[in-house]
Amino acid sequence: MKNEITVYPPATVANVVCGFDVLGFALESPCDKMLVRLVPRRGVTIINKDDFDLPPEPEKNVAGAALLAMLKELPDDIGFEVESTKSIKPGSGIGSSAASASGAVVGANHLLGNRFSNTDLVRFAMSGEEVASGVKHADNLAPCIYGGVTLIRSMDPLDIIKLDAPPLYVTITHPQIEVKTSDARQILKKQILLTDAIKQWGNIAGLVAGLMKGDYALISRSLVDVLIEPVRSILIPGFDEIKRRSKEAGALGGGISGSGPAMFMLCKEEGTARQVAEVGKEVYAKIGLPCLTYQSRINPEGVRVSREPVLS
Repeated sequence: MKNEITVYPPATVANVVCGFDVLGFALESPCDKMLVRLVPRRGVTIINKDDFDLPPEPEKNVAGAALLAMLKELPDDIGFEVESTKSIKPGSGIGSSAASASGAVVGANHLLGNRFSNTDLVRFAMSGEEVASGVKHADNLAPCIYGGVTLIRSMDPLDIIKLDAPPLYVTITHPQIEVKTSDARQILKKQILLTDAIKQWGNIAGLVAGLMKGDYALISRSLVDVLIEPVRSILIPGFDEIKRRSKEAGALGGGISGSGPAMFMLCKEEGTARQVAEVGKEVYAKIGLPCLTYQSRINPEGVRVSREPVLS
């Protein structure tokens, strides 16, 4: 067995407007870089090689917590060392914590001869998400590990379905503010109207059907959230204007990526995705708020495992 491997876990979009905690998809960029080593001693060592000041203690680090969960199902003479270089900014809303947790367990699993299933890897990585947000959710983890677009039909037991999808381009607009997932969950309503729930169920079903049928019009009219977005969007300056102008530019639709502050827009054409990126830049230039934009296709692979030799 190899004793070290390099993996590149990608950013992800969770919720996908109406699919709170159940839908997500992987992006081609940005992505983190992680070197995972198998060591002949129990425990996990985290080495952070970026400037985000993340905790090195494994129980406080999302990658470390995920690997500690994996170790509970491994022999006593196995441990891991992880060197992490993050490009996905923590608190961005595009799955930074999920990338760390997913990259760690995918890399470790390759070093172990792929003894665990993808469902097992999501289960381990959920311990990392719990460290990040206080909740074991999987809507970023599933696409990061499985690739493509994923549906979480059930959390207990875990039941994850990778969905077919037509070619889609994604524009991410990330204003340089931070919205913590734990804070964004606190402001959500604890009770909802049955009429709103029915609308939401219809949109989720319509979105899944639209993706699987390759029906862009159905995808577009299903990208509506009557429950979460009206509450969370108040945390994101410029949200309403960017969404309105993006659709005017030809985007199918979109909304908050995860808990924000990043926003995503789905487009049928690459040229439209570029126009949408300009919309975000213009709105934030007017506000005076720095922002980053990314254009990507949906990533069918998820965490990329390096096929090249690892150089020390």
